[in-house]
Amino acid sequence: MANYDVVIIGGGPAGIIAGVTGLKQNPGKSFLMIKEEEKGLVPCGIPYVFHDIGSVDKNIMGPKPFVDAGGKVVVDTVNKIDVENKKVIISSGDEFNYDKLVFATGSEVVIPTFIPGHDLDGVEYIRKSYNRIKELKEKTDIAQNIVVIGGGFIGVEMAEQLSKAGKNVSLVEMEKYCLSKAFSENICQVAEEAILNSGVKLHAGVKVAKIEGENGKVKSVLLENGETIVTDIVIATIGYKPRVELAKSVGIKINKKGAILVDNYMRTSADNVYAAGDCAGTKGFITGNVDSVMLASTATAEARTLGYNIDSIKLKRNMAGTLSVFSTEIAGKAFASAGAIEHSAKGSNIDYSVGSFKDADRHPGSFADTSELYLKLIVSPSDGVIIGAEMYGGKSIGELVNVLALTIQKSVSVFELVTFQFGTHPLLTGAPTKYILVKAAENAIVNMKM
Repeated sequence: MANYDVVIIGGGPAGIIAGVTGLKQNPGKSFLMIKEEEKGLVPCGIPYVFHDIGSVDKNIMGPKPFVDAGGKVVVDTVNKIDVENKKVIISSGDEFNYDKLVFATGSEVVIPTFIPGHDLDGVEYIRKSYNRIKELKEKTDIAQNIVVIGGGFIGVEMAEQLSKAGKNVSLVEMEKYCLSKAFSENICQVAEEAILNSGVKLHAGVKVAKIEGENGKVKSVLLENGETIVTDIVIATIGYKPRVELAKSVGIKINKKGAILVDNYMRTSADNVYAAGDCAGTKGFITGNVDSVMLASTATAEARTLGYNIDSIKLKRNMAGTLSVFSTEIAGKAFASAGAIEHSAKGSNIDYSVGSFKDADRHPGSFADTSELYLKLIVSPSDGVIIGAEMYGGKSIGELVNVLALTIQKSVSVFELVTFQFGTHPLLTGAPTKYILVKAAENAIVNMKM
């Protein structure tokens, strides 16, 4: 039986970063990672395997940084945990003693058992597994007609990529708009234009009544409005749920969202046991509500907090809450949001005001690579503190949303933003005379006074 100071269950972003950070902060400590597959995938890169990247092997993510830092990896499945005796037992029968245990078990797909026909051959899922995604890629390569159910980020990105690969793709979303959990209605409308421009056939505001088959294999999808879509494959992307079976088996507390209950230092209800990533519970930074944010960026932030503090509390700036910082690109147009958006603020009974501005992301706007840039700030009307942001435009959106995420975390107000000192260049940014962050802040101040 081998002994380790820290045993990490899971080899995704949370597991890797928790291990790397923990090793760097605790020289001389021994760390073991137990992961189920030898090869892992970059989670956010999975949709792009189906066209832009073109190969599962070009989207591999492995534990090399962890190994390079001095960690050891075992590829196997954990069968049992003995919390009282601090022991982990894997399927091979090997046992490992630990001083600290980390759950980084991730998430698993939600199966739409409420849809008749969900168990037919040809109903597929986006599983975060090298082997399963490789199998799905082989199936989509020979399919011609594909229906994607679910208009969240994964569904939209999958639909766009498969359409770019020359497939006849239909995307079905039960809500009025795709991406409605991340954006307000006006930005959802722009996103849906981009979806249609990508060649995807969009069916929004309608539910799937039934997945129809013949001889046990998918043949078509029947919508509740009576429309039938003939298809070779159905890809269900209706969401993910935390993988918590192991944690539940040893009595660790689970929150009302079905995730492992953790505190601001990622400690669970059991002594010397931690959790981070998709399997761990989150709390909204703005709303204070129990949330379920399953993003690799969130997972790594949690994992760094865990890694710094696993031996003793060293990083007092702990996880005070998650922001839900999203970004994506559809048909060449980027979309992003951070923090509270209008309907999430309203749903949490938060007073808010809005400021917005739209302009070119280059100056002058006659450069060939110029994109229209739109920014909406969600602010607290009592003090002007920024609590959320939504935007669309060119690729610069991907970093602009990160700037706004920092302003939210640091409680920056629009009054401070109007005197923000920034750098500009014609080839890289909008004009200094109408910089979008400043102009949106000015508009918010005007609206606050109305």
